[in-house]
Amino acid sequence: MALDFTAIDFETANGFRGSPCSVGLSKVRNGVVVEEASWLMRPPENHDHFEFHNTRIHGIRAEDVAGKPRFGELFPEIGAFIGNDVLAAHNAAFDLGVIRSGLEVSGLPGPAYEYVCTVMLSRRCYSLVSNSLPYAAEEAGVPLVNHHDATEDARACAGILIDIARRNNANSIAELYLSLGLAVPRQPAFDPAQSLSKATVAALAAKVAAPGTMSPAEQTLGGAVVRGWSAWPEEGPNPLPNPSAEPGHPLFGQTVVFTGDLAMTRPEAKSRAADMGARPESRVTARTTVLVVGDGFDAGDLRAGRLTGKAKRVLELHAKGQQIEVVSEGEFLQMVGGR
Repeated sequence: MALDFTAIDFETANGFRGSPCSVGLSKVRNGVVVEEASWLMRPPENHDHFEFHNTRIHGIRAEDVAGKPRFGELFPEIGAFIGNDVLAAHNAAFDLGVIRSGLEVSGLPGPAYEYVCTVMLSRRCYSLVSNSLPYAAEEAGVPLVNHHDATEDARACAGILIDIARRNNANSIAELYLSLGLAVPRQPAFDPAQSLSKATVAALAAKVAAPGTMSPAEQTLGGAVVRGWSAWPEEGPNPLPNPSAEPGHPLFGQTVVFTGDLAMTRPEAKSRAADMGARPESRVTARTTVLVVGDGFDAGDLRAGRLTGKAKRVLELHAKGQQIEVVSEGEFLQMVGGR
């Protein structure tokens, strides 16, 4: 057995995960990065607008990808680089979701992938106040100078997985997951003509409400699968975790508390977390494992001291040995597939 895999990282043009504008990949053989690839691309048609918030994070503008192939045209090259490898990503729910939604709105089927989430592994194997990529990369001893450069982020993800495997004396992905008592998760193959992911359904439902904004490929997906969302409850008790949620999701089994002003209502945030198998609660206690912070919070704020009362309480508990981490609303949205 050998530690072989491909690490992947996407940057997106806007809040819809099916709007990739950049991808970076690092191929690992026997625990060493042996090859890298990266592409700039135009997102799929009608999902290619660049929002200020995204550009501010990664620096990619519409003019930077003008004339580049669209994601659907480029994916055969991306898929060929990946081959039959296990995919590794830091918050794999997001990056696998980019592949799925990007192909779905392009009207293209997608292959199955076994995958590894280094956020989930970092949470199990490190003891960090934040498992965001910069913190996990620092713990793994991996340089990360230009965070949100897709190639550098993929390389950092690869380094984190290599480090975690080393710490667990594992010589392969299968051996690592066996040592942790886990099964390697798998995203099945899909065909958008048969069914669509929730993120894509939401995006297309919004376009149905705006006539003339759907591409020909989207129009052929079939009205039966393009249906709107039920309204999220505006009030109510903390919802119970979804018993059918994917066990490999980074929020599965976590006890989540929210603090600060979020772009969504608090009940909506709790519902999304519960749908992924998390247990939402209203205050930080000894049960809390994840605190989601709004108000534009970034992981760097932990060091700068820009914290809410709940976040300060989390730091106190973490210092006493409680396994608890702080994530930004942006990271949370990546996990649950929302804007």
